[in-house]
Amino acid sequence: MSYLLNALGLLIELAFNAAVTLLLLRVLAEACRADFHNPLSQFVYRYTNPVLAPVRRVIPNWRRINLAALLLAWLAMLLKRWVLFAVTGMMPGVAGLLILSLAELLDFALMFYLILVFAWSLLSMFAVDQRHPVLRLLDTIVAPLMRPLRGRLVVGMIDFAPMAVMIALLLARMLIAAPLLDLGMRLALAR
Repeated sequence: MSYLLNALGLLIELAFNAAVTLLLLRVLAEACRADFHNPLSQFVYRYTNPVLAPVRRVIPNWRRINLAALLLAWLAMLLKRWVLFAVTGMMPGVAGLLILSLAELLDFALMFYLILVFAWSLLSMFAVDQRHPVLRLLDTIVAPLMRPLRGRLVVGMIDFAPMAVMIALLLARMLIAAPLLDLGMRLALAR
């Protein structure tokens, strides 16, 4: 029976994480002013707009941050965590569930950015068409993290700025997200 629960948990995680990925891409694309004519940007906008349009009427953007998309991403993490607890037959504490879902969203965003920076640095080593839609969007989203270190950590012909950014993201996961996850899990299970 636990094998079936594990498989169901995996499918639930994949479904909710795909939705959160789309919403985070929307937040990052808007915050970094990604090119709307990029086919990948259009895909993200097309599939997130039906859900975001009603919420954006109530919750406007703050500067260039799409607060409605962030709220929906957090609610998706909250619903995912609640469903996973319900599948195992446990009812978590509300405060713990709220903190746990917020911590999971933070951890997911940090890991997402870590993967983007890694992919960007890997693709920069190869002769890839700079006009490719994926590379253009990736470059637009990663550029704000790389800008402060660009050209400062060059040794020989190697730029260590991506590695420094990835280490900073890993440290943020360990020092900020992990303690919040632990706190949320303790509060959720304290019943």
